[in-house]
Amino acid sequence: MKAMILAAGKGTRVRPITHTIPKPMIPIFQKPVMEFLLELLRQHGFDQIMVNVSHLAEEIESYFRDGQRFGVQIAYSFEGRIVDGDLQGEALGSAGGLKRIQEFNPFFDETFVVLCGDALIDLDLTAAVKFHREKGALATIITKTVPRELVSSYGVVVTDEDGRIKAFQEKPSVEAALSDQINTGIYIFEPEIIDYIPSNQEYDLGSQLFPQLVEKKAPFYAVNMDFEWVDIGKVPDYWEAVRGVLLREIKNVEIPGIEARPGVFTGINVAVNWDKVNIQGPVYIGGMTRVEDGATIIGPSMIGPSCWICSGAVVDNSVIFEYSRLGPGVRLVDKLVFGRYCVDKTGAAIDVQAAALDWLITDARQAPPYEEAPTPLGETDSAPLVIADFVKKESQS
Repeated sequence: MKAMILAAGKGTRVRPITHTIPKPMIPIFQKPVMEFLLELLRQHGFDQIMVNVSHLAEEIESYFRDGQRFGVQIAYSFEGRIVDGDLQGEALGSAGGLKRIQEFNPFFDETFVVLCGDALIDLDLTAAVKFHREKGALATIITKTVPRELVSSYGVVVTDEDGRIKAFQEKPSVEAALSDQINTGIYIFEPEIIDYIPSNQEYDLGSQLFPQLVEKKAPFYAVNMDFEWVDIGKVPDYWEAVRGVLLREIKNVEIPGIEARPGVFTGINVAVNWDKVNIQGPVYIGGMTRVEDGATIIGPSMIGPSCWICSGAVVDNSVIFEYSRLGPGVRLVDKLVFGRYCVDKTGAAIDVQAAALDWLITDARQAPPYEEAPTPLGETDSAPLVIADFVKKESQS
């Protein structure tokens, strides 16, 4: 069976992570989000998968290649062109990407599934396809019920008693919402859907194709299902996904490594003197990471591989990506560290290098800057206030 993963977006709401990592490659405990999707598709018999790519396309293609090691077949549709010798992505939109593939050579010749490449899901796709076929649908959206107070964060789908879609509401207020069923970005289509998409232009499924189907009274349905769905559309969503795995709230992602202490999981060859650190789970520490004596790590927290947590540093409810060094006495509370960026839970970020704070947070592969640098604040325990104040100022600007 055939499927498509939408992977061409720039992921602007997940910056700074997506400066160097495309959204489908964002790691959940070192495993890309898209890999979980491939596992789900294979489990339900979808083994021929098209992926449209654009932003940082080579990152996706070089990791997944032809799909052989994942038990599927993958081909890629690049959306962009070469300008002055540089490869530039030019995404065609979620619907435009489908049209481009079909016009290149008819691939979608049977019922097929389309998934957004930036969500963790645990869905019975087989049951969803069965519903779609029983209704004789041209298109079916998989919806999920959310608490009424959360509808303003999503696209709301309005249906009749038979499940036929009547209307859409994009992020309505709680008072104006006509439904508590939201669009999860999971779709089932018949090949004829391509006929509704114009050629050679950017075209979107949600804002352009779907309203057209409603207007033309096409057999367009929604099936509301109870399943695990974690959308990683923004930095706070990623934060919650990592926390959810550590707290065992997300069931379809296992914490990797070994449980070295109750609630403390590690990769291989972690350098730590357990009797001289304060580590309170749930915590994950990646392989080849050094945790110096006197450091404190309070969960839920994730520290990536090849990091260096110096003496007196505190990591509390935070996510640290690979090759990060936290200097002596640095205190990180409710923060995400990615390369040269420190991000708070709202997504507000500072560039620690540009802010001259790289003596606090730096790359673990280079010489420690704090060995030669003065302590500009006079006392080490004031350092975390500087990080917090910069992030706060950035979020208010």
